[in-house]
Amino acid sequence: MKGPLFYAKILLFGEYGIIKDSKGLAIPYNSYQGALKVSEKLAAEAEKSNKNLQKFYSYLLTLKTDLVQFNLSEFKTDIDRGMYFDSSIPQGYGVGSSGALVAAIYDKYVDDKITVLENLTREKLLKLKAIFSLMESFFHGKSSGLDPLNSYLSLPILINSKDNLEATGIPSQKEGRGAVFLLDSEMTGETAPMVNIFMNKMKNEGFRKMLNEDFAKYTDACIEDFLHGNVNSLFGNVKQLSKVVLSNFKPMIPTAFHSLWQKGIDTNAYYLKLCGSGGGGYILGFTEDYAKAKEILKKYKLELVYRF
Repeated sequence: MKGPLFYAKILLFGEYGIIKDSKGLAIPYNSYQGALKVSEKLAAEAEKSNKNLQKFYSYLLTLKTDLVQFNLSEFKTDIDRGMYFDSSIPQGYGVGSSGALVAAIYDKYVDDKITVLENLTREKLLKLKAIFSLMESFFHGKSSGLDPLNSYLSLPILINSKDNLEATGIPSQKEGRGAVFLLDSEMTGETAPMVNIFMNKMKNEGFRKMLNEDFAKYTDACIEDFLHGNVNSLFGNVKQLSKVVLSNFKPMIPTAFHSLWQKGIDTNAYYLKLCGSGGGGYILGFTEDYAKAKEILKKYKLELVYRF
């Protein structure tokens, strides 16, 4: 048995803001993917995944919800047969490794599932997001459900607010010099501790004001610019967003990258922002000249996501 592929995702804009109801834009990232497989002989990594699926099965057994009905006996049978999630998506990197797994489980073990082939009304998207939020909470303690939603539908998702989502289109890539890229921090990040830091910061009135005003303003402007292909305006807004994040989200940025982050702002060669919750994993970069940014950042591993 080998199930369909589910891809990684990148939250281009909206990290942390979407917890507090501001806009976000998430896109599938097809360079990494995962699928459910069954094997009688499990290698060490596959065995670890199989044990993880057993824990996930136990969690789903206790889940009290009217939103979804899982075929748990079939799930248990497949786990006992040696099922695991064969994934190239790096864990703790902010690109949705648990989201892809959740999407795969929903796809295989829910009989009356909502599919990408039907008319995806706002109600259906919200229902899916609510189901995925419950499922993914097993991994993170608290989940928006957005990662699995993106992976399951394999479509860009525009988050207008908690209760207003839509599948959207993004401008097709150009053969230009500009780019969105991933910078590998070469350390993993844990989502739950980062979210805890954020929630503690939210107790501070000044931080809340910054989030509602500066952070939301520049995030919304970046999304607007990106979706409408306003590249010049986009880089101006990404620069402002990069400054706001460096000033206010320092604990989420690995210390070794603080000066590199500032250097991008000072030279305008590139701008960095968080990819997911931060604390490690990937850092997202935007540049008007990818060749120049690559030269400046040649000590680091970069991956191209999108060309302008």
